[in-house]
Amino acid sequence: MLGAWPALPATALIALSLACAALAFLLSASAGLGGSLLLVPALALLLGPKQGIALSALLLMGNNVAKVIAYRRTIPLLVVAITVILTLVGTAVGAQLLLGAPETWVSAAIILAFAFSFVAERIGTTRWLPVSTPLFALAAGATSGFSGTSGPLKGMALRNLGLDRAHLVGAASVVSLAGDAMKTAIFARAGLLDATSGWVLLLAIPLMLLATLVGRRLNRRMGERAYAALFWVVIAGYSARLLLR
Repeated sequence: MLGAWPALPATALIALSLACAALAFLLSASAGLGGSLLLVPALALLLGPKQGIALSALLLMGNNVAKVIAYRRTIPLLVVAITVILTLVGTAVGAQLLLGAPETWVSAAIILAFAFSFVAERIGTTRWLPVSTPLFALAAGATSGFSGTSGPLKGMALRNLGLDRAHLVGAASVVSLAGDAMKTAIFARAGLLDATSGWVLLLAIPLMLLATLVGRRLNRRMGERAYAALFWVVIAGYSARLLLR
């Protein structure tokens, strides 16, 4: 696994990758999503875009396994099943359709969707937002195909279901696990993951467990207003990254 910074020794690249992963795991376990917001650009900078995105998918898949176990009692199975299916369909079909569209159009559509949902929640007209969840789930899968992350749309799809924060984190963990598992399989088949990637995953397991325990504790101690603020900060971060990339 060659880095984008060849001057750094392999041990330094692995150490920096694990440090970035620890922060991403903690954010993901606390908010339910947001791990890729930190991890994808950090590893892309350290390892190069393709290998960075591939290793991010592998590490986030492992982290989501830990989150699914930690939040297993607050996973709304029926809602998650529908959202997972729609997200995977979007990943398989929507990404291909989006290949011919200008990325600026796609980014603009995502920003508009974020603004639409945020304003609707602020003014209290959220009773019809669940209708938009299937569209957000399909689009979330599609955007993950070309950017390495589903961006704010996965959060929108889950937020619009009206789940409390514990169930939202549980649902997000399962949906993210499915998407990251699919991407990991694709990247492994393409040769973007090697033996070093496996070692990084093994070294990251203690970080996953610790971050999940701490993140779950933070999630339980947060009030609803604090959690809503954290959620929207993450979603805004996704949107800003789309604008600035």
